[in-house]
Amino acid sequence: MEYPPVITSLMDTDLYKLTMLQAFYHAPEFRTVEAEWKFHCRNRHGFDLAAQIPEITHQLEEVCRLRFADEELDYLATFPFFTPDFIEFLRIYRLDMRFVSILPRGEDIDLRIRGPLIHVALFEIYALAIISEIHTRVVCGVVDEARATARLKEKIDFLKNQEPLPGFGFADFGTRRRASKQWQENVLTLLREKIPHYFVGTSNLDLARRLGTTPIGTMAHEWFQAWQAITRLADAQKAALEGWVREFRGRLGIALTDCYSMDSFMRDFTDPYFGKLYDGLRHDSGSPFDWGEKAIGMYRQMEIDPTTKTLVFSDGLTFAKMIEIYRYFHGRAKVSFGIGTNLTNDTGMPALDMVIKMVAANGRPVAKISDEPGKSICEDQEYLHYLASVYNIKLEQ
Repeated sequence: MEYPPVITSLMDTDLYKLTMLQAFYHAPEFRTVEAEWKFHCRNRHGFDLAAQIPEITHQLEEVCRLRFADEELDYLATFPFFTPDFIEFLRIYRLDMRFVSILPRGEDIDLRIRGPLIHVALFEIYALAIISEIHTRVVCGVVDEARATARLKEKIDFLKNQEPLPGFGFADFGTRRRASKQWQENVLTLLREKIPHYFVGTSNLDLARRLGTTPIGTMAHEWFQAWQAITRLADAQKAALEGWVREFRGRLGIALTDCYSMDSFMRDFTDPYFGKLYDGLRHDSGSPFDWGEKAIGMYRQMEIDPTTKTLVFSDGLTFAKMIEIYRYFHGRAKVSFGIGTNLTNDTGMPALDMVIKMVAANGRPVAKISDEPGKSICEDQEYLHYLASVYNIKLEQ
């Protein structure tokens, strides 16, 4: 059975996919680079993904028919970090199924996206959102909105009962694992209505435009990973940080810290040039409390007041976890939160725990070594160990 299209606009993606695409588009180092992304599902909860290959393929073919609309490009042009030449590039941008391979692996799938980096990078969010919504449609037909809304209202009431919360704010980072596109829109509409003083925006560009809220995002792991393939490995993290500054000139200044672990990040970042130019850091794996203590200590070492910097937390958050982290760091640094699955796919059934990550670029393996062993990704174990040795990281056995 073929369902209606899940993705009906190329804007139905995260802001950072377009900011990274612009940075790749402008960087001369990446003009001829080809890259590969691979799907990985950490927990299928017994769901037969392989049986959905025809529908996943059909949905991705529908995405490849889409183009950015003039009104969407006019909206993007209102942001100072998007350049006129990049907007014109998006005007002719299209995705191509020739770059997608999807094969069964038992009840799992081997989904890979291979091709010129700038022409395949946007597939990630569309593919994940498609798979997540197919899961919803197959398992329960539609979202049980009454039950899901009741759960969301409990979270809203929980926040209200914690007041006052000066300086507290969170954004929606839940596009990739949402129960459905319509449910994500319902969630954001209710948050804007009930707690506009806490809800600061969404990573989803389409919803930000249509609902009149702020789009949120800067960079992801693929920005750091890609530099492994085109520069000396020991310099890759610094090159990525410098390349971002070169492109955005101090805008979009939240640096992701866990492509090579927080400790190795601090060794490369402990320079007033980066410390003062970047507005803050994003946590995406490991203990948020240990990470935050390290970040505050690093800023103090650079003689930078931590209260002038923002610590963004985005790893597996719940509303209770956000409050715990907020109270722990309140007054010591500015804090902000990006919450995903617990916001857009807490409907009463288990959500798929899945990612699509870059695994190769320029004909070479690339890797992510996070602060949490289960989130590290690499297909070449020899390369992974070499990368760990270069960045002085002890791998879990």
